Amino acid sequence: MNLIIGAIAVVVCTLGGYVAMGGKLMVLWQPFELVIIFGSACGAYVTANSSHVLKITLGSFGKVMKGPKYKREHFVELLTLQYQVFKVAKTRGLLALEQHIEKPKESSLFAQFPLFFNEEHALTFLCDYLRLMTLGSDNPHELEALMEEEIEVHHHEAMEVAGALQTMSDGLPALGIVAAVLGVIKTMGSITEPPEVLGKLIGGALVGTFLGVWLSYGFIGPIASRLKSIAEAELKYWQCMKAGLMAHLHGSAPAISVEYARKALATDIRPNFYEVEEACSALPPA
Repeated sequence: MNLIIGAIAVVVCTLGGYVAMGGKLMVLWQPFELVIIFGSACGAYVTANSSHVLKITLGSFGKVMKGPKYKREHFVELLTLQYQVFKVAKTRGLLALEQHIEKPKESSLFAQFPLFFNEEHALTFLCDYLRLMTLGSDNPHELEALMEEEIEVHHHEAMEVAGALQTMSDGLPALGIVAAVLGVIKTMGSITEPPEVLGKLIGGALVGTFLGVWLSYGFIGPIASRLKSIAEAELKYWQCMKAGLMAHLHGSAPAISVEYARKALATDIRPNFYEVEEACSALPPA
C-alpha cells in the first residue's frame, strides 16, 4: 500500500506542479527517450546480476507491497517456542531434544508453533545449533561467531535485490544524460528548422534528463531503500533466536533466556514482558 501511495504522490506532485506552472503534458510524452533510458537500465541490470537475483526481483516488488513477513505474532510465537525448547533442555536434558532436532518436520514440539514450523530456514537454523549443543559444543564464543557468520550470509542474500536496484537507480540519471545527448544530436541535424521546431526538439531532448532523474529518485531508489529496510526488519527474527540460544548456552533459566531474546527485538514489534509471560503460561507441559 505504501508503494502505491508513494508512487501516486510522486506522479501527482511532479506532473501536477508542472501543469500548474503552465507546462504542457504532451511535451513530456517522449516514448523513445523512455526506451533509451529504462530499456538500457534493464539491459544493464540483466548483465550485472546473477540468474538467481533476476528470478527473485519481481517477487521482491510484492514484498515491498506487503512489508516484512514477520509480524508481531511471529515474534510472540518465536519467544514461546524458545521458552518451551529451553524448558525441555533444562528439565530433561539436551538429549531429550534429539528426536525433535533430527526430524523437525515430525516433531510434536515444533508442530505446536505453526508459524515457526513453516519457516524452513529458521527451523533448520535452530535445530543446527541445538544439535551442536547436544554434541558437546559448549564454547559460547565459537558458537556465537558461527551464528553471526550464518546470519550475515542470510542477510547478504536478503539484500541482493535491494543492492542491485540501488545500482540501477544510481545509473539512471547518467542514462538520462545519454538520452538527452542523443536528442541534442537529433536536434543538430535539424538546425536549419525554424525556432518553434527547434524549441520542440530541444524540449524533447531535455525530457531525457528529467526522466532519468525522476525514475531514479522518485521510484527505483525508494523501492531499493524499502527493500533494505524490510531485510533489516526480518533480520531481527534471526537475531532473536541467536540471543535466546546464547543466553541458554550461558546457563540462564528459560524465562531469562527468553527475556534476552525479547530485548533483541525492535521496539515497534517487541511484545511486552507480560504478553510473553502469558503466552508461555498457556503452553502445554513440556
